[in-house]
Amino acid sequence: MGFGKDTKSKVFSSLEGGTDKGVANAPLSSSAQPNHTSVVTALVGMIGLMTALVVYSPELYNLFCKVTGYGGTTQRAVANSGVILDQKITVKFDATVAKGFNWKFKPVQRSMDVHIGETVVVNYIAKNLGKTPLVGSAIYNVTPEIAGSFFNKIECFCFTEQKLEAGEEIEMPVSFYVDPEIVTDKSGKTVNEITLSYVFFEKKKAQLKTASTVQAGK
Repeated sequence: MGFGKDTKSKVFSSLEGGTDKGVANAPLSSSAQPNHTSVVTALVGMIGLMTALVVYSPELYNLFCKVTGYGGTTQRAVANSGVILDQKITVKFDATVAKGFNWKFKPVQRSMDVHIGETVVVNYIAKNLGKTPLVGSAIYNVTPEIAGSFFNKIECFCFTEQKLEAGEEIEMPVSFYVDPEIVTDKSGKTVNEITLSYVFFEKKKAQLKTASTVQAGK
């Protein structure tokens, strides 16, 4: 998410006291001063909204990302690119576990250089460190955000509930390719490194029951 160049200039011009009509250096009234408390409150509210969407409805979270462009939303593909370039790009892999979730979660490898257009499979490992079964669900993001338009995932474990018994460990594959159009796009061609990150959240029993009830239309 972000402002376009023109929008940014207008916003900063207004904050500095200027306008599009040339009225410059006009002091801001106390009511026009930026309210930092409101900004922080809005950001906290946005984080809360995204967390709630992840917990109760991954489908809504996915829609939210697609509509807003949040987090460098990736593309979905059902087939390989068909075009593989000699040029390579570095893809890094990151993994995080939400606070309080007793899992170990990491990529098998931290980075790799891939041919643009080449379909690649990488694995993430998850292990339940607890003494009882635990269910988790992952969300993802791609940085830089512009790279999301060219990062095509064919297979992914994101938004799929993963149940692990106590001490159980599994490997979860991600299949993807980087669209060759990235080398000709005005913004995309400046990207030489992409990071794919996942965060795993725990799904409590009450949350699972609520989600299943909503899906059943009850």
